[in-house]
Amino acid sequence: MDSSFCEKPERHASRRLSDHLVLEDQKQKVHSLVDKVYSRKNLKLAWERVRANHGASGADRVTIEEFEARLDENLERLHQELREGTYQPRAVRRLEIPKRGAPGKTRPLGIPSVYDRVCQQALVNRLVPIFERVFDPSSFGYRKGRKTADALTKIWREVESGNEWIVDADLKDFFGSVDHEKLLTLVGKQIADSRVLKLIQQMLKAGYEERGQKYATPTGTPQGGVVSPLMSNILLTPFDKEMRRQGYQLTRWADDWVVTCRTRAEAKYALARAAKILKQLGVELNQAKTRIVHVAHGFEFLGFKIQRGKGNFRLNRDRIKSKLNRHGLYAIPAQKSVDRFKDQIRALTQRKIPLRMRELIETIICQPTCAVSSGKTIAALSAASYTC
Repeated sequence: MDSSFCEKPERHASRRLSDHLVLEDQKQKVHSLVDKVYSRKNLKLAWERVRANHGASGADRVTIEEFEARLDENLERLHQELREGTYQPRAVRRLEIPKRGAPGKTRPLGIPSVYDRVCQQALVNRLVPIFERVFDPSSFGYRKGRKTADALTKIWREVESGNEWIVDADLKDFFGSVDHEKLLTLVGKQIADSRVLKLIQQMLKAGYEERGQKYATPTGTPQGGVVSPLMSNILLTPFDKEMRRQGYQLTRWADDWVVTCRTRAEAKYALARAAKILKQLGVELNQAKTRIVHVAHGFEFLGFKIQRGKGNFRLNRDRIKSKLNRHGLYAIPAQKSVDRFKDQIRALTQRKIPLRMRELIETIICQPTCAVSSGKTIAALSAASYTC
């Protein structure tokens, strides 16, 4: 592990930080896993998940339909390559897509080939049950059975109890700056199978292709990769656990997180401690999007604006009573979320061949990117097939 975990001033705290992914019962460390990854049954399940999530083609331009046309042959080849240790992932196809909330700016989206997505999903199928045992309750993103509403409810209750000062934070280029060495060290706290560790390393180091050129990826994990959400939670679990161990009320969804505090002074100290812990993990705060704010001024999280005071919307009086508490705390869709929703409706209703009302409603409901409260949904072009 990097020497930054062992600086003398933080010697004991650093040791705890690196050990947060170690179970009390060391016998639960997994020593043989790769055979379960490449089992034909698991590969078939992985394929079904990838197909259900659709997604664009990767750098090889092979579509879902083309892969399915030779399904048995493709799955058998993947099975043999993983069993024999000859599997080599291809560089992901990189696209620049519009960045939400930043007109004129873009962010990179990495799309693995369908073949590699099946492999990643097969790996995720086996890793998730292992790491769910050590993930922290403060983490909500990309976890089965944990929804946006659960994270918002947690924050709501904390604010109601008197935690009215908020550390509203964001991480700088998180997916693009993941430290591979630190991540693999943390994975190794639970997985002793060297072939699985090598497989993860290959996926991280696969590189990307853009405009016909191939580039290396010394850091980061591609947004759009099936394995990326799980890797992000593994890397940040020591942060989750250490913040909670120090008594802070943290709520995290991927690279967005908030801490609710009693006083401004407590919030300032919490932010300083968070920055120090994250630095040990090779992660930086996005200073432009990180602030300390009182709930009276409001803050945005997962597509909602949470604020104490009068709401800027109208509802039936009885519904208002049922939605609000005696403290006048509101959680309403953030303006950016409303604008995205309107854009989706506009795109659907301006078709040359209009949809019937029933079809329109069904399409809206099924559109992952138009849900007002969707928060961290991956763009429709994404090849990701990991279900939150």
